[in-house]
Amino acid sequence: MPRLSSLPYRSPSQQDAITVPAIRHALSVKREDDFAAWYQAAIAEGQMAEESGVRGCMVIKPWGYGIWERIQRLLDDRIKATGHDNAYFPLFIPLSNFEREADHVEGFAKEMAVVTHHRLIADGKGGLIPDPEAKLEEPLVVRPTSETIIGDAMARWVQSWRDLPLKLNQWANVVRWEMRTRMFLRTSEFLWQEGHTAHATAEEAKDHTLTMLEVYRAMAEEDLALPVIAGEKPEHERFPGAVETWSIEAMMQDGKALQAGTSHYLGTNFAKASGIKYQAQEGGEQFARTTSWGVSTRLIGGIIMTHGDDDGLRVPPKLAPWQVVILPMLRGNDDDAALIDYCEGLRATLAGQHALGEPVRVLLDTKPGKPAQKRWDWVRKGAPVIVEVGGRDMENGVVTLIRRDNLWDMETGKLNAQAPTREIAGQTIPGLLGDIQQALFTEAAERRDANIATGIDSWDGVVEFFANNGKYPGWVEVQWAKPTGDALEQVVEKLKDQKLTVRNVPRDATPADGTCIFTGEPAVERVYVARAY
Repeated sequence: MPRLSSLPYRSPSQQDAITVPAIRHALSVKREDDFAAWYQAAIAEGQMAEESGVRGCMVIKPWGYGIWERIQRLLDDRIKATGHDNAYFPLFIPLSNFEREADHVEGFAKEMAVVTHHRLIADGKGGLIPDPEAKLEEPLVVRPTSETIIGDAMARWVQSWRDLPLKLNQWANVVRWEMRTRMFLRTSEFLWQEGHTAHATAEEAKDHTLTMLEVYRAMAEEDLALPVIAGEKPEHERFPGAVETWSIEAMMQDGKALQAGTSHYLGTNFAKASGIKYQAQEGGEQFARTTSWGVSTRLIGGIIMTHGDDDGLRVPPKLAPWQVVILPMLRGNDDDAALIDYCEGLRATLAGQHALGEPVRVLLDTKPGKPAQKRWDWVRKGAPVIVEVGGRDMENGVVTLIRRDNLWDMETGKLNAQAPTREIAGQTIPGLLGDIQQALFTEAAERRDANIATGIDSWDGVVEFFANNGKYPGWVEVQWAKPTGDALEQVVEKLKDQKLTVRNVPRDATPADGTCIFTGEPAVERVYVARAY
């Protein structure tokens, strides 16, 4: 595989040569020219989301929200299979809850949105202002995370060792004020899932932390077709108040890392702050050990940046709200009814079959519009399989099938369309969806693996690598002594100076066998260094 900075993008001359079956309607920006602008174009032109008028908050459109619903359903099944129950906790959290846990509140203080009044009054000038007489006795924080409010509930619900383990999960929204926002990746309000558990022993809690890390890894790779590295975050990257933080890290097409999910072992830190105590089986009172873990709508950003191309999104079939879209080429005349009936036959055949463990999700799109425009709308949305059917196709008993992950014939520059019979299409499309799911994962995994550099044994070598490997350099694996205190602070400053971060220590990494590139001390593990979102 080539390096990210030399991916084989089609040239304008090749694009201009594409004349069959219609003029290409690619995105307005190419990845190669401006990856950040391409990302925004993919969201807008793929009808995923739009600005809301409130800084940092977005409107998620039906196609984008449909993908989130698929993530919710698939992940919720995995979470419940590990013994968790869903619950819901308040959006507003008393400020005093956060003040109990100093490390936790310090980590979130700058991001908190605070409610101080409970009503408004007219200002006499046609506007509204907070009523001075309606000031709350205690400010309320708009939920940035729920450890403290869930901790209060756990303290009530856990009294005895018989009440443990307590395994809860919540699907909710959270608010964290962001200075620099980007749709799905970093927004002031976002949607997420957060799990919280309480256990009798540290061993059980740590095991559960890793169990949920594995749930996230499997979900990312098997459902999102998103290859990830699962491992432990370094000390300075831990969740505020956590004893250990573990993550799954994914490589985007521009070589940057995306933290796609985290799982935290919290020890007794939050249990002590919230009073989560229980009567032990052997007698005496003990504090529970707790965990928390979560993923968010940033996963959608990861899907876009991992699988998208210059024509828009490519949605993995497991996540696509519609896996197959059938487009009859309607002409607004009497022949349309017969054509729709012909297409309905294929739709019914596909809807009665299964792919990737579920019934095939197939849409017969009969909305008015120019056939070519409708095709490219679905291409930009990333529907895995697009089937076009015209009058001549119907006469010949065939359909025109477009596989979104393999849209172009790279030799001819023409649309890579096939023309199976309607019966053959009905038989083969379910299997094709599985092929597309696997192909997207394989492509992303090969690209990632080809763009992780190893063997760099000095900090100067790291700096040189990121300076000399183009716009999209990828990651570097280096040896790490696990520094702490002043030594770690010096490392953090070095990284900041180069706009780099330490991602995580892979669980399956080769044992260290050299010296730490930062401190010169004997290395104890290997870590990834990368630019990140």
